[in-house]
Amino acid sequence: MTHMELTRRSFVITTAAAGGGLMLGVGAARARINGKPWLSPTEKEGTEISQWLAIDPEGIVTIRVPHTEQGQGCFTAVPMMINEELQADWNNIRAQYASPNRHVREDDAYVTMVTHGSLVVRARRKHLQQAGASARERLKAAAASAWGVNSSQVAAKDGVLSAGSNSGTYGEFAAGASQVTLAEEPAIRTPDEFQFLGSSVQRIDVPLKVNGSANYSIDTRLPGMVYAAVVNSPVPHGGAPTFDASQAMDRSGVVAVVEFQQVEGGTNAMRNGLAVVADSWYRAKTALELIPIEWGASEYDNMSSDGLIASAFEALNEPGGVLGDPNDGAMATILESNSVVTSDYFRPYETHARMEPTNATVSVTENRCDVWSPCNNQANGLNIVADQTGMDAGNVFVHTAFLGGAFGGGGSGNTPVTRQATHLSSELGRPVKVVWSREEDVMHDSARAWTAVRFTAAIGSDGLPSAWHTRISSPRPAGAGWFYPKFDIANMAYQVLNRHHEATQVADHIPTATHRAPGTNQNDFMVDGFIDEVALAGGWDPLEWRLKLAEGLSSETLVLSTLKEKSGFTTDLPKGSGMGVSAGWDHGTFCGACATVSVSRRGQLWIEKIVHVIDCGHVINPLNCKEQSEGASIYELSHAWMGGLEMKNGRFVNDNFDTYQLLKMENSYPHEMHLALSGGDMWGGMGEPSGPPTPGAVANAVFFATGKRMRTTPFKHHDLSWS
Repeated sequence: MTHMELTRRSFVITTAAAGGGLMLGVGAARARINGKPWLSPTEKEGTEISQWLAIDPEGIVTIRVPHTEQGQGCFTAVPMMINEELQADWNNIRAQYASPNRHVREDDAYVTMVTHGSLVVRARRKHLQQAGASARERLKAAAASAWGVNSSQVAAKDGVLSAGSNSGTYGEFAAGASQVTLAEEPAIRTPDEFQFLGSSVQRIDVPLKVNGSANYSIDTRLPGMVYAAVVNSPVPHGGAPTFDASQAMDRSGVVAVVEFQQVEGGTNAMRNGLAVVADSWYRAKTALELIPIEWGASEYDNMSSDGLIASAFEALNEPGGVLGDPNDGAMATILESNSVVTSDYFRPYETHARMEPTNATVSVTENRCDVWSPCNNQANGLNIVADQTGMDAGNVFVHTAFLGGAFGGGGSGNTPVTRQATHLSSELGRPVKVVWSREEDVMHDSARAWTAVRFTAAIGSDGLPSAWHTRISSPRPAGAGWFYPKFDIANMAYQVLNRHHEATQVADHIPTATHRAPGTNQNDFMVDGFIDEVALAGGWDPLEWRLKLAEGLSSETLVLSTLKEKSGFTTDLPKGSGMGVSAGWDHGTFCGACATVSVSRRGQLWIEKIVHVIDCGHVINPLNCKEQSEGASIYELSHAWMGGLEMKNGRFVNDNFDTYQLLKMENSYPHEMHLALSGGDMWGGMGEPSGPPTPGAVANAVFFATGKRMRTTPFKHHDLSWS
C-alpha cells in the first residue's frame, strides 16, 4: 500500500479542492520550503520600487510586511496603510513577509520588525504611509518623463497613471520609477483626507487559514530534517537531570539523546532539560517517555499555590514603593473617616495557551543558519540564533510564517525552544525541528504574573471617595534578566484626587512576561470590582459613579455616556440576572464594557451579551476592529473564568486543556462593539483594549445577579449558587 501522510491541514486542502471550496493563494507566507531551504519565501519577481514594495509588468504590487501576523490583522493593515498613498487597485495587492536578514543587514531597513503593544497602526502608520507616497510620486515622475509633462499633471488612481490623453499602468512605469530619486519626500495624508483607510476590508490571511494553505512555523519540512521532543526541568530554574537513555536509544528511528544545561539570562535562555531526537516527533516523544529521570534538587521544590498566595497577602501588610506621586494625606483621611471600604483581590499565574504549540526549526551549516520560529519579532529570533551559534547575524536567515497566536511574551519562539533547536542542529549537523508537548508549553511558558491588591477608600458625605489607598504585590522572579511586568495600578481613570498607591514584590522562580494588554489585564478586573463596592457603599449607581468622577475627562465621558446609551445598563433586574460595567485605558485606547449575565440557582453562569464601546481616536479598518474587540474579550475572559495556574512542589500541575480550560463555543456570547471616536491626535491600539474590562464587567454583573462578589480568579472556583 502506498504510504500517505494525512494531516489535518492536508485533509482541509484536499477536501476543499475536491469540493470546489475556496482555494486562494497570495504567494506569500509559506514556511514549507521544498528543495533548497535557503530560498527566502520573500523573494518574488517584479521591479523593486523600494524595500517596501515591488511591481511586476502586470501591475501586481507586492508589499513587504515586516510585522508578524498573529491573527490581529497586520498582514492586511500594513498594505492598507501603504496603499492609502500608493493608490493601487486593491485587487492587485499581494502581501508577503519582509526579510529579517535584510532588515539587519541594511541597518533597520524596515524601521522595526517588532509586533507588540498594539503599535502596528498607531506607531508605524506614518512611515508606512510615507513609503506608499514615495512610491506613488516616483511612478508619477517616471510617467511624466516619458510623456514630457510635469509630474504635478500626472494623476495616480487604482493602479493607473494619467495626464491628459496619456495613460498607463503602474506596471508599465515600475522600471522607470525604480531609477527615480525624489528631491524631497511628499507630504502624507491626514485622517480627514483618507480615501481608503477607514473602510472595512476583509483580511488577506483569512482565506489562507480557512482553506488550509496558510503555513505556520510548525508546518516546516526540510530535506534530512529530524524531530526532537523535549522535557525541561519541571521546576523552572530547577536542577539538572540524572538519567539512563539506554531504553530510548534502542527504539526504532531514534537518532540521539542530548542534555541541555541551564544558562542564566532572559526568558529565551537555555534551561536544564533533555531531548530525544528521532525521525518523527511521535517516535521521539514515546522514546523520551521511556527514560527514567531524576531531577536535581532546587530551592523552589516546596513552593505551592497556597504558600504563594499567603506570601502575596502577607506582603500587603507592609508599606511598598510609591507608584506615581506620593500623597501622605490619603491614609490619614482614611484613618479619620467613619465610612471606610476595604477589600483584597487576587489573580494567579496564567499561561498564554497559544493555539500553535511552542516549536522551532533550525538548520545550521558551516556558513549559514536558517530559522523558522514563531517570535513576534523575527529580528529577535535571528539574534537568538546568532548568539547561540556565535555566527554573524548577517548569515542568519529567519523565514517568517504565520503565528498561531502570540498574545505577548515575544511569541512562543522567545522561549528556550529556539536555542534548543539551534543547539541540536549544530550538534547533529542537520535540520532539527523541536516541538514542545502541551504540558511543556504550559509549564515553561513565560507566565502572566500573579497579582494581589488591597484597596481601601474613605467615603465622604456625598457618597464619593474622599481618599483612596492601594497596595499591590507581584513576583520578583529568580534569574538575572528575567522579565516581570510592572503593574502600575496608579493609572486609574477616575478623578479621585486624594489617593496613594504602593507596590511591593515577593521573590519567586517563575519566568514571567507580557500577556495581551499587560498590566491592565490584571488591574481592570480588580480596580473595577472595588469601584463597584465603593459606589454601592456610597449609594451610587455604579455607572453614574463613573460618569461623575470622569467629568472633565473627554474620552472617558464619551465612552461611558455611549456605553450607557448602547447597553441600557440597569441594576433593576430579577434575581439571577445582572448587568455589570467596567472601563479602563490600555495602549492609548479607552474602552468600556457592559456584561449581561444569568446565573442559575445552582450557580451555572451564562454570558448573555457583552457590549464594548471604544475610543481609539481613529480606525483604519472597522471590520478588523470588531474582530479584534471580540477576540480580546474572549481571550481575557477565558483566563479569568476558566484558567489560573496551580502550583505544587514548585511546578505547575494543570498543564493541559483538560485542567487549564479555555472558553468553548458553548460558553461564547453575543458581542457588540461600538466606536466612539474622539479623533484629533489620538491613535490608540485596537488589538488589546477590549480584553481588560471584560472580566470586571462580568464579575460586577454576577454580583447583581447573585449578591456574591468575586474578588479572585478563576471564576470557576466560586460557588455562585443562590436562593
